[in-house]
Parts: sequence; structure tokens; C-alpha cells
Amino acid sequence: MTTERRHFQLYVDGLWTEGADAQTMVSQNPADGKDWATFACAAAEDVDHAVAAARRALMDPAWRDLNQTARGHLLYRLADLVEQNAERLARLETADSGKLLAETSAQTAYVGGYYRYFAGLADKIEGAVLPIDKPDMHVFTRREPIGVVAAVVPWNAQMFLAATKLGPALAAGCSVVLKASEVAPAPMLEFARLIDEAGFPPGVVSVITGDAENCAIPLTRHPDVARIAFTGGPETARHVIRNSAENFAVTTLELGGKSPILVFDDADLDSAVNGLIAGNFGASGQSCVAGSRGLVQRGILGILVEKISERANSITIGDPRDPATHVGPLCTRAQIEKIEATLARAVEQGATIHFGGEPLDRPGNYMQPTLVECAGPDIRTLEVEMFGPVMSLLPFDTEEDAIRLANDTDFGLGSGVFTNSLARAHRVSSRLKAGICWVNTYRAISPIAPFGGYGHSGYGREAGIEAVLDYTRTKTTWINTADTPMANPFTMR
Repeated sequence: MTTERRHFQLYVDGLWTEGADAQTMVSQNPADGKDWATFACAAAEDVDHAVAAARRALMDPAWRDLNQTARGHLLYRLADLVEQNAERLARLETADSGKLLAETSAQTAYVGGYYRYFAGLADKIEGAVLPIDKPDMHVFTRREPIGVVAAVVPWNAQMFLAATKLGPALAAGCSVVLKASEVAPAPMLEFARLIDEAGFPPGVVSVITGDAENCAIPLTRHPDVARIAFTGGPETARHVIRNSAENFAVTTLELGGKSPILVFDDADLDSAVNGLIAGNFGASGQSCVAGSRGLVQRGILGILVEKISERANSITIGDPRDPATHVGPLCTRAQIEKIEATLARAVEQGATIHFGGEPLDRPGNYMQPTLVECAGPDIRTLEVEMFGPVMSLLPFDTEEDAIRLANDTDFGLGSGVFTNSLARAHRVSSRLKAGICWVNTYRAISPIAPFGGYGHSGYGREAGIEAVLDYTRTKTTWINTADTPMANPFTMR
């Protein structure tokens, strides 16, 4: 990959800066294990500075008095810039995280559509005149920006996940402190240049990164933060919830999952194989909606294993910049160690590994795509979110069995159903405890479609028309239209 070592600064209050304590971190390229970039790390002082700037921006006429249509125009401009710079941002993301360039390029370009969608909603945020039961009162509501938003995004799909937070927050008139993951933050810090170029006033958006103690904790518990939009793991989310007790911030959580993909014996098997591969080996398995619990009707399990194994022979593992590569490196070495330990435990429990199961003996963080056949629902690979290319298959007998097994989890983010029966598709999808259900497809997204989960997969929804309203508060205004003085002050009207 690239041999030039780059340095990335924090973007705070419209300025590029090093962290207050001058701490930096080094990022390794997952494809070859070599150091390729350094990053400034935010300290608590930087967090205070960013939040103070965001609060000032809310009061600054340059942002406060900007009409809703003008806010939309800024977002349209940002959408154009994201699309124009998609290849450059994608190359940074690939160098930093190891994700396939084909995927980062396509996803970053598509993200422009999210900003364009929310730009169009900026002047659709409406109040209402209430048909109040008091004839001498004119009562109306208006939606006002909720305030300073702390947006916390992980390293995987970060351009997409940032757009689902920044887009509605800016359309609503909020200001945002975006905390990029300390793992692979390069594209987010570079993206901040586009915020500046689009013409957003200083302080409206700051982009920082750093560790939990010095950055994430001070941000999510900051007294001036009114809303937290967090994407990450359940354990970190528990800390975020505790932190929000300090500031009573409205909080939404988009967390991980162990999403089931149900394959019935009337399904198009080639389509089902593509869905299972997309849900497990796509993005090298580094996806919160990975369909890592494949539930297959018993009569077709054998042929499905054969078809998946045959397809696996044509999977190319290699340089994430190469268009021919299907599976690239994992972002961190820790992911491989977690996968190895989980697979070892699964084998002890009686699971069968049909292919893969080992890291590649080459520089970088490469893991072979792996297929695990599970003898029962208690196999470890069916429980642990591994964030790698590991597919687990478990047989079921009846539709009721499939639904029971699918819902036997604390998670509830994504789900998939493969069947040629329209009645079954409606019947089963309605009973799955998941925020998203794909039928005869998998991993499809759109700015129009809400995204979020149940249970340990979090709460709240991102994208869709209601997302903008989640970044507003409703104010009710009463106006007395009577000419007579106010009545008895000791009696509630």
C-alpha cells in the first residue's frame, strides 16, 4: 500500500490543531502491518473546547438565524463534495482499516445521497396549530434544535454511520462534535475538510478522536451535550448510558448483532447462497448486520454446504486495493485472536469446520473465510459477534423452530429470510425480533429506510424521515387573544 506516512490533526471550532497534551497515536496498515499514519489525540481540554464551540455556534446568528432552506443548501453542497472526493476518502479508509477499496469507494459515493436526502428534509420540519379547547387561546408548536450533539462512530462503515447522524442533526439546526474511532480515524478527519469547504460556520461541526478516558468519556458525560448518537458495541454502550446520567442527554444506540438468516427448503438456493456469503464474507465479515447465524431447513443443509463450499473456492483473498479481491484483511490483530479462540471452543463443543478456520501466513491481518456447521444452538460461534468472515449454519425442522431459534438471542439488529412463498415471507418477517428484515436479499441500505435494532442491538432509529425529528425538541406556545385581563391567577385554565 502507501509508503508515505501522513499525520492527521483534530478539527475543532473551524481550526486544525494538535491535542492539548500533544499525544499522538500510530496507525498500522492492516494489509501489510506497517505503520502508515499518525493522529493527534484529543484530551479532555480539547473536548471542552469542541463542546464550547458547538454551544457558541448554536447562539451565533451565522447558524442560529440561518433559515431552514439555507441549511439544506449547505447539506446539498456537502453531498456534492463527498461525491467528488469519494475516491480520495475511500483510499484513506482502505489504507487505515483494510476494507476493500471497491466497497469503500462505492459506499462513500452513496453516502452523498444521505446528505442530499436530509438536505431536502431541512425545510420540511414543521410545527402545528392546535385545535385547543379554549376559544381565547391561539396555541401552536414548533420544533427547535435539540442542542449540542455528541456523535460517536466506529471504524467500520464510518462514512455511512457518520452521515446517518450528521445529516439529520445539521438539517435540524443542531451543532455536532463527531468522535471518530481511535481505530482507523483517517477518513473522518479528512472528511472534516469538506465540512469547512461546504461553508458551515466554525463550531457547527468539530471532528476529534482519542481514547475512552481522555475523549469519549468527557464527551458523552459533558454537561452541555444534549443528545448522544452512538454506534459501537454493547459493553461500551453501557458506559455511554451511565455517562448520560450526568447530563440527561437523549441517547440513541446502534449496536452489534448476531443476525439470523433463515433459509427454507422452498428458497432459490443460489440466491440463498449469495445472501449468506454477502452476510458473512462481505466486508470480510466486519459488519454489525453480519448474518452470522445461518438457520437452514434440515433437508437442504447438505446441498447448501456443498454450494457454499464450492463458491468459497473462488473467493480471492488479498490486497484490498485490487478489484479482484473479495476478502481483505481484518482491521486489527485482536479480531483474529478472538476468532481463533471462538472457533477452538466451537470445535470442543462438537462443531464441524468445513473450510477455513485459520489465519493466513502472510503479512497483515488476513483470516480465511470459514464455514462452521453447528450440531446445536449452544455452539460458541452462534453466540459471539466475531467481526470476521465466519459463517455458522444450524439446521431447523419447521417454521416454528426457525422463528424460535432466530429469536433466541439478546440481539435484534438485522435478519434475513429466503423463501419463494410470499405468505411465509410476510408471516416469518413479522415475527422476527429484529429492527431490519431482508427477504430474498441481504445488506441493502437506503437513506429513506430507518436503521436500528432491538434489545442488545440498541434503541432508536437512524435514517428515514423521522430521524430529523429526533434531533428536535417540541416547544408549545400559548397566546391569549382575549382583550380582557387575565382571569383569576389562583385557578388553572
